[in-house]
Amino acid sequence: MPGMGNDMSVGLVFAVASAAAFGLSGSFARGLLDAGWSPGAVVLARLAIGALVVAPLAARALRGRWGVLRANAGLLLLFGAVPVAGAQFAYFSAVERMDVGPALLIEYTAPAAVVVWLWLRHGERPGPLTVAGAAIAAIGLVLVLDLLSGANLAPLGVLWALIAMVCAASYFVLAATPRPDLPPVVLAGAGLAAGTLVLAVLGAVGILAMDTTTTSPVYAGTAVAWWLPLLGLGVVTAGLAYCFGVAASVRLGSRLSSFVALLEVVAGVTFAWVLLDQLPGPLQLAGGALIVAGVIVVKLGERPRAPAPAPRPLRVATDRA
Repeated sequence: MPGMGNDMSVGLVFAVASAAAFGLSGSFARGLLDAGWSPGAVVLARLAIGALVVAPLAARALRGRWGVLRANAGLLLLFGAVPVAGAQFAYFSAVERMDVGPALLIEYTAPAAVVVWLWLRHGERPGPLTVAGAAIAAIGLVLVLDLLSGANLAPLGVLWALIAMVCAASYFVLAATPRPDLPPVVLAGAGLAAGTLVLAVLGAVGILAMDTTTTSPVYAGTAVAWWLPLLGLGVVTAGLAYCFGVAASVRLGSRLSSFVALLEVVAGVTFAWVLLDQLPGPLQLAGGALIVAGVIVVKLGERPRAPAPAPRPLRVATDRA
């Protein structure tokens, strides 16, 4: 179709921008956690600010059709509680108990979980290129996260990381489901608002710790005002990241968008180098190249089938797009 290639290109731009924005969250959050913030408080502030940023865009996209929110209330609450709030909280909880590298590696097995889910639930058997791309990306992740030197795994930390993986996989599946009445920016904005509400309730009843401080976090040896990274977490790594991510999933599908999101690990390593003085080694840089190669292979595997020969035009309509 004429617009298919352009739509794919736009989707890839959105996916890369989303991955870069999400990758910045780890460095910003690390400084706040080291300064005395609790994971629950960091995630709550991040989602609340992000919801405020996206709200005007979501309201404009709705064009007064507020009934859409009521009709999709269950989905929006689920989206906000599990993929939005759940993934971030589980990941930060894992990092509290184990090394960052292993926690990220476990969470980013989510693309494999998406492939398995689509295969078992919808019968979408992965092709050879998809499997090869997944394998290449997995090898790249091992190198980027520098796990070859050994990792210290804590059982409770592994459990939290596995929960984060399930939440991340649900994000790609839910965001990619076509909903003509629910624009992507509305899904992102309402999801952020719902996630904020869920965390606020859990904090109010004492289930989650909500510790905050005005102590200045330190990045690359320089202390900054506490509200600066908090603003960055809300505006860039939540508001913009989720909008771009949902828009990418709609255009690319859950499997491809989930593999492109692996670039978040590369972005996270890069931002950690700039903000936290953590210089990537040669193996990590090689791993980043493998991740990019894996994404390209997956993209090739996601290409639509060629049209059927002219003598059998009726069979084209029965082929799966």
